[in-house]
Amino acid sequence: MKKTHRGSCHCGAVRFECEVDLSAGTTRCNCSFCRKARFWMALVRDADFRVLEGKDALTDYRHTPAGMAEPFLHLTFCSRCGVRPFSSGGMLPQLGSPFYAVNVACLDDVSDEELSATPIHRADGRNRDWEASPEHGEYL
Repeated sequence: MKKTHRGSCHCGAVRFECEVDLSAGTTRCNCSFCRKARFWMALVRDADFRVLEGKDALTDYRHTPAGMAEPFLHLTFCSRCGVRPFSSGGMLPQLGSPFYAVNVACLDDVSDEELSATPIHRADGRNRDWEASPEHGEYL
């Protein structure tokens, strides 16, 4: 069931809220960026996401995956503390809308018990097969 969650970056300059059902699953990916950043994401429709404070503190890194002509992902960071509380992207077929990838670790109102119970899909982003799990993905 969708629930409204609030989140922030480490220093609190960036604050957001979103409606997300964590029990529906989250993702950890082995693409070069997510692996290095240890990004743990929950995908939400753009209509279910709001920046509450700190738009002026965000820095945008645009990523263009191999084989794509235009940037698909906007990897946003707090310019003060460096934490990436969320990213955004274009049309995502499974959501039927543009999306936000919320950093689950940045959700301030989720308990350790809830995080421990949250299902995690390990995605093989390295091979651009996000539905498949990598052969060795336990580290994600």
